[in-house]
Amino acid sequence: MATKKMHAAVVEQFGKPLVLREWDIPTPGVGQIVVKTEACGVCHTDLHAADGDWPLKPTLPFIPGHEAIGLVAAVGAGVTLVKEGDRVGVPWLYSACGHCEYCLSAWETVCPDAQFGGYTKNGGFAEYILADPDYVAHIPKGLASTEAAPLICAGITTYKGIKQTEAKPGQWIAISGCGGLGHLGIQYAKAMGLLVCAVDIEDSKLALAKELGADLTVNPRHGDPGAAVKKGTDGGAHGVLITAPSLVAFKQGIGMVRRRGTCVLVGLPPGDFPVPLFDVVANCITIRGSFVGTREDMAESLDFAVKGKVKADIELQPLSAINDIFKRLEHGDVPARVVIDYSKTGQSTTRSTPAQELVHA
Repeated sequence: MATKKMHAAVVEQFGKPLVLREWDIPTPGVGQIVVKTEACGVCHTDLHAADGDWPLKPTLPFIPGHEAIGLVAAVGAGVTLVKEGDRVGVPWLYSACGHCEYCLSAWETVCPDAQFGGYTKNGGFAEYILADPDYVAHIPKGLASTEAAPLICAGITTYKGIKQTEAKPGQWIAISGCGGLGHLGIQYAKAMGLLVCAVDIEDSKLALAKELGADLTVNPRHGDPGAAVKKGTDGGAHGVLITAPSLVAFKQGIGMVRRRGTCVLVGLPPGDFPVPLFDVVANCITIRGSFVGTREDMAESLDFAVKGKVKADIELQPLSAINDIFKRLEHGDVPARVVIDYSKTGQSTTRSTPAQELVHA
């Protein structure tokens, strides 16, 4: 019997366009499931993966995509957590060992044996995905698959990053980069009771940030962003979240932090972080990396969306447009988040903006 085939966008060479080709539909083994993809967000990390930008590179060929939502189509032996027909997400954290010191303390994202969707495991730029049922996201009713897709990476990443700043309700957080991650971070921060300073070099993104509830906006092209943030927040932000994939933004972020504040890094530009050591030491600044989020963070971040407090700004595209999407990402020509909609086959585009639909606390 011939193996059934699916359509997939495959990285066959780093730095080259993805190849749209047929691929074998996976079969679940013991403890595995297969998910029929309904939607998959496109993340800047997918572009880094396809270009081979990071020291640990995926094994070629591979299928990117780590914001995939779909229905469980097949269940392997021994699976009890999900059943056929359940709607789940296959996120960046594909699996972990479950028994190391990090997994046992609910920090499975830094497990030494963690596997990553669309990177070390094939991901959601395909019609079907093999997944680990212990680590899929359980998508609540009331969230469309296209709306949920960005939340299982961009959403959880910014939500966890905000938590890692340890800023308290009524305090200031500066969010650097108001695109795919940052526009969600603004919404999470407002829902968490924080005062938000949005920082971006595009006035159009700052206008959207205002609509989403930002209390202060700063454009680094109009002057020193550190000085502007410190003036507008009476001394600097208690927490800074840097989502922009830019080393310049990372350096500027330290200048925005209040004494004894915390700067959290979630963007991953190639290169080394330029740290102004004197400022960090003299002002007792904490610099902290934050890597997506745990399963608990996932459930919490999705709950905000179900309650109408967070909504992604999405543009729907078919899988056939993936190389055009990547080109736009390279040139910064994506206002927020592109989601591959597997019900689409043509080149049509639909944009859904969140500003008028949020329920504010």
